[in-house]
Amino acid sequence: MSKFPFFKPHISLRYEQLNSVMLFETLTRREFSTIDAMLHERDYVKDELIFDVGEDSQAIYIVLSGAASVARRANGVEEEIIRLGPGDFFGELALLDNAPRSAVARAAEDCRLVVMFRADLAALADTHVALSSKILLQMARHLAHIVRQTAMRTGATLHV
Repeated sequence: MSKFPFFKPHISLRYEQLNSVMLFETLTRREFSTIDAMLHERDYVKDELIFDVGEDSQAIYIVLSGAASVARRANGVEEEIIRLGPGDFFGELALLDNAPRSAVARAAEDCRLVVMFRADLAALADTHVALSSKILLQMARHLAHIVRQTAMRTGATLHV
């Protein structure tokens, strides 16, 4: 028990906003505080380009407020694949490989995104193996969910 019963540990606003995001939901407050400095907030206005097809993949994006849209481009026309709101994330393949972006991401409305760069996750893996493993496991679970959903929609059979 603290000598100062009125004292409560500081809880960052960002932790309160992000602790329910699948990527971070298994992290303790202490673990989250370790990665907090690696998270960068960016504001985008409606229709602003977040990333484009063919660009280097450098980061994952988490929607803090507003909405973002991921689309494929065919014959110069963008067709929305998914619209993402607060708590959703996209661009996660960027943290796993160096392949160029395969889709277009735009702000569907004014939005605030939290960005985590691949270089930061790699540095985290060097210094906090268990913590980076938790994040990567959550990412793998998310990708497995997407694969299963896609298989169900297309009627494909998964043999895994």
